[in-house]
Amino acid sequence: MQHASSGLGENVRAHRRTAGLSQEQLAHDAGLSVSVVRKIEQGGQARVETLHAVARALGTTTADLFASDAPGPVVGDESNRQMLAELRRALMPPVGISETMASPGEAESLPELHRRIDDGHALYHADRYDSVARMLPGLLRAAEAAAVNAPEGEEQQRAQIARAQALLLAGKYLTQLRQYDMAYQALAEGIRWARETGQTLSAATGVIGMCWLLLRQDRFEESERLAVATAAQIEPRFSSASPGELAAWGELSLRIASAAVRNNRPDEAVEARRMAATAASALDQEHVDYRSHWTTFGPITAELKAVEDLAVAGDARGVLRRADEGVLGPRALRKCGKPSSNNWDRHRLDVAKAHVTLGSTQDAMEELGRIKRTSGHWLKHQPMARYVMSDLLKSRKRTLTRDMREMAAHLEVHA
Repeated sequence: MQHASSGLGENVRAHRRTAGLSQEQLAHDAGLSVSVVRKIEQGGQARVETLHAVARALGTTTADLFASDAPGPVVGDESNRQMLAELRRALMPPVGISETMASPGEAESLPELHRRIDDGHALYHADRYDSVARMLPGLLRAAEAAAVNAPEGEEQQRAQIARAQALLLAGKYLTQLRQYDMAYQALAEGIRWARETGQTLSAATGVIGMCWLLLRQDRFEESERLAVATAAQIEPRFSSASPGELAAWGELSLRIASAAVRNNRPDEAVEARRMAATAASALDQEHVDYRSHWTTFGPITAELKAVEDLAVAGDARGVLRRADEGVLGPRALRKCGKPSSNNWDRHRLDVAKAHVTLGSTQDAMEELGRIKRTSGHWLKHQPMARYVMSDLLKSRKRTLTRDMREMAAHLEVHA
């Protein structure tokens, strides 16, 4: 994500002067060039990873550097609006004074609804985003019809639970596609339905997704506070907790750590990583059950996210040192099971970024190529992939290879 704001520049300048630093000193402490610091203070654009480095050097939180300002114009979103029109109608129907103008769906049996929700998760994790997009409008309408038409009592409650799970699936998909306002609507409604039916674990799953959404929007403090509060509410008794309860609590701990490290709160991040590692150790292997928690969780996932902290901190050598060793080595992967494809691919993007930082462009290209072969559509939606490719092209002194040209075209990065 990038920020362009005169308010941002003013904030950085004010914090720098309060710290008694020149632009040259700030650039040195942050590991940046003087031209980057000067550009930020003059109102230019900066990657959020650059702002993490500036915040660390200034001894403040990343969020303190952000500023409220008029956003730039939205350009080029017309095709997404058209592609998502049907899903938007199903998720966000017009609301009038006396009625909600929703298109009614046909109720389905609860087993059929649950089967379709499970199929949706499988398609999502198989990188079949087009198929998920086609199925979601009908699924949401069918889940709503089932909840509205079910007779009062246990059957109605089960139908409402299915509706909550359909909404959470929609929220997961839309967050991944960076359709944040629609994702918020889906997650908020899913959490509300789960909460009203007494499904605390399902509601917590929605909160995990909400924290991810807030993190994606650089709302680090809110993401951390929400995850902390929810983790305290569902903290399991380890001697009797189910795998789903341990996984949900562990995932919330990961969200706490991810928000804290990005907001330059390293002590809080370390403690949260310890909590996540405790939950992962209790599971002993990767656990998958999308009805009870957000994604795959276990020792591998906890370690992937710990390595991600090193990437956020700019420790490229640390990333490469731990990327394929110990818990992330082949033997451990065979023993503990594979993490979700999204988490694994995000980790390999961190590895590619580390290679570029250290000047190993061929190694970076090999990582990007492997991700493209297995998760090409996912890769297109990752700003980090475009940043890595952009930096690779800038550092390339010789003529681009065919693989580089094809990857640049795939990511829509201009050489």
